[in-house]
Amino acid sequence: MKLKQRVVLLVAVLLLLGLAKFFLLDGGEGSAASRRDLRAFRKMEAGLSLSRGDRLTHTLQSPWEVANQWVGPREVYPEETPELAAVLSALGTARVERADVGYKGTQLKALLILDGGQKVVFKPKRYSRGYVVEGEPYAGYDRHNAEVAAFHLDRILGFRRAPLVVGRFVNLRTEIKPVATDQLLSTFLMQGNNSCFYGKCYYCRESEPACAEGDMMEGSVTLWLPDVWPLQKHRHPWGRTYREGKLARWEYDESYCDAVKKMPPYDAGPRLLDVIDTAIFDYLIGNADRHHYESFQDDGGASMLILLDNAKSFGNAALDERSILAPIYQCCMVRVSTWNRLNLLRAGALSSALRQALTFDPINPVLAEPHLAALDRRLSGVIATIQQCVESLGPDNTLIEDRMILPHP
Repeated sequence: MKLKQRVVLLVAVLLLLGLAKFFLLDGGEGSAASRRDLRAFRKMEAGLSLSRGDRLTHTLQSPWEVANQWVGPREVYPEETPELAAVLSALGTARVERADVGYKGTQLKALLILDGGQKVVFKPKRYSRGYVVEGEPYAGYDRHNAEVAAFHLDRILGFRRAPLVVGRFVNLRTEIKPVATDQLLSTFLMQGNNSCFYGKCYYCRESEPACAEGDMMEGSVTLWLPDVWPLQKHRHPWGRTYREGKLARWEYDESYCDAVKKMPPYDAGPRLLDVIDTAIFDYLIGNADRHHYESFQDDGGASMLILLDNAKSFGNAALDERSILAPIYQCCMVRVSTWNRLNLLRAGALSSALRQALTFDPINPVLAEPHLAALDRRLSGVIATIQQCVESLGPDNTLIEDRMILPHP
């Protein structure tokens, strides 16, 4: 065989080996890691359908104690949670013991204490399901239903980094007012026959209250993370300036990721890959408002990036804000486990899984159909972006094996 023919044959063999590795990962069934990811995916699918009205089968612990014990450095809840339906049912039905204005922030919310002393955050309905939020991708009021949908998407993606959320109807007259603080009560008013409140926050205005239908208000309830896990706030490295005419560095510097990789906690540990996972999550839900994020305190960059405050999502199903993916196309790296999960959710499987998961929720339908269709379209965009990186840098440099699991205390 001539030297030229040998070179051509060698190149062909190397190319086939590279493609074989890529498609094994892509198909989710080739390597041991991929088989493990496939098993995890099947478990997730089997656990999607939850039963309304479930109760714990034992009385040794409250639902809140069960959920608190789930939390660890790398997950808010474990892969297998047979009690999840019971905890969510309690979250959606437990008696309100106390109601107060929400913690500091820009958007209207209320802080509720449920039976047993459990803190939750209540976000009221502001828009109908079909309402389209125009303008910037972070425009408009918080969307309560987005919090519910984002929690279940977190389950489907296998991240398990979002606090538990459920939709809930509350009677403002009989459930909230009798146990409300004076500060919260002072923000109640009537518009026609509808009870309303405007709370206390940066953008809260008496002229822009949230109103019930009569006395019944729809909203979302988010379970407060245990106080034994104090949070630390970080500025997102790909955050926006929110100033007209002023760009953040990442918006004009294509080599920005190289600078990020030199800064702690992104220079070591899982945090940068967490940011990239979060970019995928935010792009799918249309959330361009993650200017800060939270982790657990004093973690040295090892604990997860917690997916809090997802309410600026699902505002415009027709808008795909590609800039949210900047951490991916600038860093060109993603976890193998994330990549495998994304490929298993192609061809409409993502919207189908979310539709199935949301059937459980008391405020279902949680999302309008255009938003579910947008998830599948955006997933194709995410996969195409990662494939471009693989083609440019190769799978070894793009698909990162990182399955860091920290033990629970």
